[in-house]
Formats: sequence, structure tokens, C-alpha cells
Amino acid sequence: MKAIIYDHAGDPGVLELRDRDIREPGTGEVRVRVAVSGVNPTDWKSRANGPVTSPKVPNQDGAGVVDAVGPDVTDLAPGDRVWLWDVAFQTDEGTAQQSVTLPAEHVVPLPDAESFDTGASLGIPALTAHLALTSNSDGPARLAPGALDGRSVLVTGGAGAVGHAAIQLAVWAGATVLTTVSGDEKGELARRAGAHHVINYRTDDVAAAVRAVAPGGVDTIVDVNIAANIETDVAVIAANGTIASYTDDGGGQVTLSARSLMGRNVRVQFLLTYTASPDSKAHAIAGVSAALADGALRVDDKHGLPITRFPLADTAGAHAAVEAGVVGKVLIDVEA
Repeated sequence: MKAIIYDHAGDPGVLELRDRDIREPGTGEVRVRVAVSGVNPTDWKSRANGPVTSPKVPNQDGAGVVDAVGPDVTDLAPGDRVWLWDVAFQTDEGTAQQSVTLPAEHVVPLPDAESFDTGASLGIPALTAHLALTSNSDGPARLAPGALDGRSVLVTGGAGAVGHAAIQLAVWAGATVLTTVSGDEKGELARRAGAHHVINYRTDDVAAAVRAVAPGGVDTIVDVNIAANIETDVAVIAANGTIASYTDDGGGQVTLSARSLMGRNVRVQFLLTYTASPDSKAHAIAGVSAALADGALRVDDKHGLPITRFPLADTAGAHAAVEAGVVGKVLIDVEA
């Protein structure tokens, strides 16, 4: 089979198309014929920064069809359409290959009505969004319709992949959703995703705009750039609310107003989907699966997440596009 492999860390040029043997699934494993591979910022960062001690196949997320199962796997069968998560974490396997053999718990059924594009766009973005939206101490552990009724959520960077998933999941769960964007084009994408209120942070007073909608502050902030946004976050978070940060874009150092946050019992939650507790991850997978079954998670330009496609042989181009900050989701057609 064909696979993208890199032997050492570096720029996208280290990614090479090679032939590789197909591995039979062992105990607790499933083999999936990959149709589409999704690219996330974590994929190019891992490739660029390493460490690389053995040949690796990149990319955490993907979707395809089960090809074979291990002798003890009973809840999946050949022919099942599936989506994959955390495939490359602490392994040399990734989804940028025609076939991947991996633990069955990383393989989730994909409804027949959903595209492989949607399946390959879940993984890190949707699970991260679920973890952020359920990070309140008095909130639900798992999202479902009505789980966030009466609550308000601010999603910073609503045109990004995590922001897009957070908007869709929060709307599905019943929240009033506000989001910040950098311009009109991204604002339109956030509206297509379902955001109720869109704020241009380059031209608007974000704190005033948020308070106009939520006078008492928002219950949850899903933040893409806490280092840049912390002052506004502190100004608009409600008492007993949570600021959930899932990336260090904009800088790794954050200065907190301890007295203000303490007085309102505000939680600042840093999260990384890879290292989330097993229970939190299980709830996230179940919640995302339920939203998917309800048709609440959709991708493409119509639904606010434009797709940029690359062939498997140009995985380097796909990584470069994500690193350059292309708007929307970058997908690789593996099966084409």
C-alpha cells in the first residue's frame, strides 16, 4: 500500500510517499481502509518538532471503512463506515496511508448519511470542543439536546475547526452562542455554523458586545488564544463560569487577575484532548457521536467550514496549508 512517512523532524519536505506492508489486526485491533485523512495544527507541529525515533506516518484524524477485525472485536465488522481519533498519538501510525491497523477503541461508527469528509473532520476538533463545553464544574459531563439550555457560550475564533465544532455542539445542546472573528468573511462562516451572535474583534468592543447579549456574563468561554484574550475573558465571564483554553497560539504565558477571578469563583481550564481523563474522553466520543447522528455536525462551505483538498501524494502541501493558516479544514483524499 501507499503511505506518507517521515524519518526525521523538519519542514513539509520530510514527508515522503512510500510503499508499506499492510498489517493484520491483532487482539483488540481493527484494520481500516482510509478514505480521507484530516490535518490539524498538531500534525504539522509534531512533524516539525519531533521527536522522531522511528519512521512515522502523520495525521491523527481520518475516516474510512473497516477492512478486518481482530478475533476478539465484536462491535465492529468489515464494511462498517467509521471515523478515527488520536491515531498517531504515541504511535508511529497515522491516517496518511491507505490502510491503518489500530486499537478498536479509536474506531467509531460513522452514520451512513454522513460523508467521510465529516468523519475525517471530527477527532481532535470535535472532541476538544466537547471537552471545553463540558469543563464547567456545575455543567453536564456529556452534551445532549437541552444539556446547555439557559447557558451562554463565547467561542473565540469561530471560523476555525475547533471553533466551528464548538459552535455546532453548543447550539445542538441548547446554548446561546456568541463568537468572535477577524472579519466579515469569517463572520459569515460562523453564522453558517449556527452562531447566534457574531462579533468582529477588530472593529467592535468585544466586552460591550458580549455584555449586551449576556449582561451577567457568559457561562463558558472556548478560547483559541487566551494570552491575547485574557483581559476580555475576565471582563465577560460570569460568576462560577469557566474559561477553557485549548491552544497556546499567541504565546505561552498568561497573566491572570487572581482577585477578580477568585471573587467570582471562575475556573480557568487548560485542556489537551490527548491527555484528557478516560471518562472525559469517553463522554466526548459519545456526545460527538450523538450530535453526528442528529445531523448537528456538518462540514463544507455551506455549513461554515470550507474544505481544501489534497491528494495523498501531496500531504506536504496539506501540512504547509495548515501551517500557513488556511481558513477551513484541510483534508487529504487517500482513496482517490
